[in-house]
Amino acid sequence: MEKFSAPIISAMAAYSSDGALAFHTPGHKQGLGAHSLLKNLLTPEGLRQEVSLMEELDDLHSPHSCIAEAEKLAAELWHAKDALFIVNGTTCAIHAMILAALKPGELVFVPRNSHRAITSALILSGAVPVFLPVEFSPALKIPLNLTVETLRRAIKKFPTARALILTSPNYYGVAANLPEISALVHAAGMLLLVDEAHGAHLQFSQELPPSAMDADADLSAQSTHKLLGSLTQTSMLLVKNFDAEKVRRAASLLQTTSPNYLLLASLDVARLQMAQLGAEKISAAVELSRLLRAGINSVAGLSTFDAVENFALDLTKVTVNVERLGLTGMDAEKILRHELKIQCELSDAANLLFLLTYADNRATVSKLLDALKRLAARPKLPCTSTGLSNLPAEITLAAASPREIFFAPSKAVPLAQSVGEICAEEITFYPPGIPVLSAGERITAAVIDYIRETKRLGGRIIGAADSQLNTIKIFGGMRT
Repeated sequence: MEKFSAPIISAMAAYSSDGALAFHTPGHKQGLGAHSLLKNLLTPEGLRQEVSLMEELDDLHSPHSCIAEAEKLAAELWHAKDALFIVNGTTCAIHAMILAALKPGELVFVPRNSHRAITSALILSGAVPVFLPVEFSPALKIPLNLTVETLRRAIKKFPTARALILTSPNYYGVAANLPEISALVHAAGMLLLVDEAHGAHLQFSQELPPSAMDADADLSAQSTHKLLGSLTQTSMLLVKNFDAEKVRRAASLLQTTSPNYLLLASLDVARLQMAQLGAEKISAAVELSRLLRAGINSVAGLSTFDAVENFALDLTKVTVNVERLGLTGMDAEKILRHELKIQCELSDAANLLFLLTYADNRATVSKLLDALKRLAARPKLPCTSTGLSNLPAEITLAAASPREIFFAPSKAVPLAQSVGEICAEEITFYPPGIPVLSAGERITAAVIDYIRETKRLGGRIIGAADSQLNTIKIFGGMRT
């Protein structure tokens, strides 16, 4: 099997060129019935190859030919034992990973910077989370990640936990110390499951944090589309030290039985592109990020960083603080988008986040830097610093599993009267974008005090049914 081949693309081309008259799905019949708008969008050749389930095209749920070959090539490239192609998004990959690894009632460590896909996966699996605090940088105004010391304390307190579900790197590119965490987790007889949605490119540069597979994680879910070249909603689930067939059974419960082969083909091609040029392309993106950072730090009123104490940093994520311009990140995003025609990845109360990928070059970076200079040249307003306090730092066992909360009745009560109750929703403030309360947690007086102080300082509430948090939803059923 040639590593510079594209098995799925080859199989699609073989079927579409065979000349068989189509009396099968999809209804557009290889583009013959497609509307002109769709033809313009996908091209006639793309529609001609938009077929599935023919003998040449393998079966995503039981791969044995072209998909199996493509997945094997991906596993080799990302240093995994097995790789599964996912066309239902990284949420599906995370669901399959957790459903395969955890049983109802098992304890699992869940850092508070976890994506909501992990909460929904816990609803499916029935596992019970132990919530772990993550570091927050008051200076940078961003969440960092889980520390080794916090994990060590958690293992000592809950030695029967089955696994750690770790998000690394996070949205801002801050990565946990994966090698040390992996050794600690495995020494305790636990599994390491990594939400590596923002790390599919790490494999291809020694200047970036180590990948989950190279750190000996048991399973990791990667968004191949986020920073590499596959189509949106395509991902890979990588397997290192786990039963791959069990993972495949879990994925088969969750993935469509009618996968779009254009999506599968894009995963195949993204892998091929990285096999051919990955090291060159990702190294170029890292170098561009250094040039961009130097330019940003030379602009009065703007700042960025290229290192985070005690954590590794993905340099292709560039966070720009705009507080000294008298702007929030959200204000700056609107100006950049509508006046200067630059769109960032995200904004928060203090920052803008920009992604540099293998697709960027000196021209795109120069255009971005020029727009930031023009942003900084606008009349400045008073500094917008919020002075938000740190999150409560307790290691907290959920009082009820997310699955139990999902199926139970809930009711809204005044915030002041909720102490001691079980929260039935997720409460998050921006900044820092980390859940203060998750469904299933016992509400404490200290958390209520934090909520009140953060509201007073202007934190933006998301996730709550009452956007003002005058009331909070609590578990309304009977516990046995």
